[in-house]
Amino acid sequence: MAVTMEDIKKLRAMTGAGLADVKKALTEADGDMERAKQILREKGQAIAAKRSDRETSNGCVLVKVSEDFGAIIALKCETDFVAMNADFVALTQDIINAAVAAKAKSLDEVNALTLADGMTVADAVKERSGVTGEKMELDGYNFIEGQNIESYDHMGRHGLCVLVQTNKPAAEQGHAVTMQVAAMNPVALDEASVPESVKEAEYQVAIQKTKEEQCEKAVQAALKKAGFNLYICENEEHINEGIMKNMITEAQADEIRKIKKEVAEQKLANLPEQMILNIANGRMNKFYKESCLLNQEFIQDTKMTVNEYLKAADKELTIVDFKRFTLRAE
Repeated sequence: MAVTMEDIKKLRAMTGAGLADVKKALTEADGDMERAKQILREKGQAIAAKRSDRETSNGCVLVKVSEDFGAIIALKCETDFVAMNADFVALTQDIINAAVAAKAKSLDEVNALTLADGMTVADAVKERSGVTGEKMELDGYNFIEGQNIESYDHMGRHGLCVLVQTNKPAAEQGHAVTMQVAAMNPVALDEASVPESVKEAEYQVAIQKTKEEQCEKAVQAALKKAGFNLYICENEEHINEGIMKNMITEAQADEIRKIKKEVAEQKLANLPEQMILNIANGRMNKFYKESCLLNQEFIQDTKMTVNEYLKAADKELTIVDFKRFTLRAE
């Protein structure tokens, strides 16, 4: 039986497999669509196993809320073409439906769930991987259990999803905050919710950055006083450029390097400790404002924080929990 281009397009749309693989499978199956799918599946499973170390940077992220339980899950793959395939999205939907129905608490529980066709989630993902020949894996499983949960699939593109739970019914405010979480990617609900390890790491960065800035200010002041162009002094590349363009001599370049080294060392040795701590604490306050959801500027009205937005609607209204997952590198 002759294989037509229409058959090739149809099977490729159904499976997401490569054009050459689809044509070969149809030829081997003598045009039998179901047999061709099975051939692709068998061949693809072997290919997928060989590609287990490949990066899965594309995929489909879905979110669902039902009966006081909300969950997010991502089925990841290698290419955007496979990610947009209707069967791939449908499988992701089947998985999130099963996870929410079972109120699964972990990715291991999700993988063990049985879908409508009798296959486990893990086997269904493996089979789909076999059809396309791409590595696939589940990731980003997050859930919130309880009442007043709002969900958001950013722009309906299945690449970034959010769950937000309020302490009382507030659908409008809850939905607004889901968009806030999607846009601003907070690391915690409030300052108290930031893990101590994160606080300590940020504080050390704030101290180091403050010391570097204070030393750099002293160095620039000394260079300027010595009559040097600050652009030329900025780094070795600029210094060498200045020499090549006869803007400074080799001796002047050495003097620039000496000033930068000696002034920085002297300034670092004499930095007032309390001043450094005060500036570092100011940086930490900025970190909390930018990274804690309730402290963030509300994107729909930057004159107020998220907390102030909630209190304007109801003095007792607040956020209990939130979850976010995205395929994007951030």
